[in-house]
Amino acid sequence: MAEEFEQQWKRVLDMLTERFGKTPNMEAILFLIGIQELGHMKKKFTKEQKQDLMHVATCTLLSQSGYFELEGYDKDGWPHFKEAQPVPKMSMPEQERFLQEHIIAYFDDQEGR
Repeated sequence: MAEEFEQQWKRVLDMLTERFGKTPNMEAILFLIGIQELGHMKKKFTKEQKQDLMHVATCTLLSQSGYFELEGYDKDGWPHFKEAQPVPKMSMPEQERFLQEHIIAYFDDQEGR
């Protein structure tokens, strides 16, 4: 099971590395998912907007498991979420693995569209 997970995670990293020319870290992956979910790209995002994009990504990812629900979009097209159920308490390594699993599922879903 762990070997399969590692292969799936490597496949996601390889795909992103090929697309962007370098291997992204977790923050960069969340930022990219946030931009994709926002649906439009700007030349520059403020530091606050970058944090908001990573929040959008995290909520989008965790909505796959029912932790968040999309409430709607504001006048600028930004998605807003509400917590549907609390995310379980986890250690940092557990949180990273949890997010990685959701990222794998997100990109699998994107490829299936």
